[in-house]
Amino acid sequence: MNKDTTKQGKLIVFSAPSGSGKTTIVRHLLKQEALNLAFSISATSREKRGTEVHAEDYYFLSANDFKQHIKDDDFLEWEEVYRDNFYGTLKTEVERLWALGKNVIFDIDVSGGLRIKRKFPEQTLAVFVKPPSIDELKIRLKKRKTESDDKINMRVAKASAELATAPLFDVIIENDHLEKALQDAENLVGHFLTTENKK
Repeated sequence: MNKDTTKQGKLIVFSAPSGSGKTTIVRHLLKQEALNLAFSISATSREKRGTEVHAEDYYFLSANDFKQHIKDDDFLEWEEVYRDNFYGTLKTEVERLWALGKNVIFDIDVSGGLRIKRKFPEQTLAVFVKPPSIDELKIRLKKRKTESDDKINMRVAKASAELATAPLFDVIIENDHLEKALQDAENLVGHFLTTENKK
């Protein structure tokens, strides 16, 4: 990424197993004007769902376009979740938000979050949102009524592996009581943004 033309802001990564509540926390933080955050829109090769809008919910790319971007080293991080089903963060997206003078917040999976932390160790706060338990996670996923039992079981199995990565993050927020989790997240991010990068 070109360090000369753009003043680099800070990066706030929220990662968690599906159903932990990270999206709710990220949306809350985006509403706090004092934090000066902007949301990093991910790119994906999957089909649009429902009312999703290109360049608002995701950058929707064909699998071939996505692979070309990988070849051209255009991603900060990317992952093939299923065959030809890619997700990633374009470097241009982060540069666009930095050019607006914003700090960038990410709502991405565990492996993508850790890759961003490795690339920008000093200016990234990597937060892991932990559900109270796997059982509670399963209850939350069922309440959504958006997926089959098989899909939920797959997510729960994946969550167990993701929970094992929690110690690799800078901070773990346990989302047992949402109000407390929102306040903890706000305090953490506010503190991080007001401290200078360690150089």
